[in-house]
Amino acid sequence: MNHVIRVSDTGGPQVMRWESVEVPNPGPSEILLRHTAVGLNYIDVYFRSGVYPAPQLPFTPGLEGAGVVEAVGEAVIDLTPGDRVGYATQPLGAYSEVRLMSADRVVRLPEEIDDRVAAAMMLKGMTVQYLLRSTVALKAGDTILFHAAAGGVGLIACQWAKHLGVTMIGTVGSEEKAALARAHGCTHTVLYNEENFVDRVRELTGGNGVDVVYDSVGRDTFHQSLDCLRIRGTLVLFGQSSGKVDPFDPALLSGKGSLFLTRPTLFNYTASREDLLNCAAELFDVLQSGAVKADINQEYPLSEAQRAHEDLEGRRTTGATLLLP
Repeated sequence: MNHVIRVSDTGGPQVMRWESVEVPNPGPSEILLRHTAVGLNYIDVYFRSGVYPAPQLPFTPGLEGAGVVEAVGEAVIDLTPGDRVGYATQPLGAYSEVRLMSADRVVRLPEEIDDRVAAAMMLKGMTVQYLLRSTVALKAGDTILFHAAAGGVGLIACQWAKHLGVTMIGTVGSEEKAALARAHGCTHTVLYNEENFVDRVRELTGGNGVDVVYDSVGRDTFHQSLDCLRIRGTLVLFGQSSGKVDPFDPALLSGKGSLFLTRPTLFNYTASREDLLNCAAELFDVLQSGAVKADINQEYPLSEAQRAHEDLEGRRTTGATLLLP
């Protein structure tokens, strides 16, 4: 019998239960995947708490994992049992020992990248790829503001921005996290609990503002993030850890300098098989070159996902966190 984390009612971490399930054989275009590692991400909190509606109740959380193919459906021609694969995609269900997956949503892992690195990097790493390379195609000499620079996505962004020759200003909550972000390539750090980050950004940019703000915080930072942008700058709002942004008049964007605003998701940027493979390939390239490294700073048994969520929401984690079946 295999086990999963099951959520029957949305709410706090305590709603997650460790339950046994039966997993059927794969359908024609599916694979049966046995996880060796599962990634923990803040989007898991959104689904567990009900901020993002799950397709149904009960459900198994999780959007990222790596493991070994155990069986394939009759229409699957490019994967075979024994292949190592990773993924960062819907549908939910990664918090499981074994699961069925659509074969076209997983990617084969290079020999040089082990399962733990893949499970720690697929969702966060591909998120950074689409943020820095697709929402706005950053180039050497650009300047950006990145909130939560010491988080799992933030530390990857620090490294990737440095690799691209981009000046990165990162907001952090403590001196310890500031040092961590700088050690990963963040050019300047701002302690948001002690400093006005708008004033500091204006100071660091000679009053011009940054080219792009990457904001995963949402309500608490949204309007100040707009104030950090140069004329015709772009706010990339890719999360809402502090809550949803309140409705506003779009004329606000013109009044602050003809600004651009986008609310992207990884799933839209990897919707086609081609886009998924290209995104993953660029991530694997920077990992294999050493330009970006995985920081796996916490590991929990999958059965203790509740404790992992408590630590994540309590801001007691840095870098990547794994759940191990």
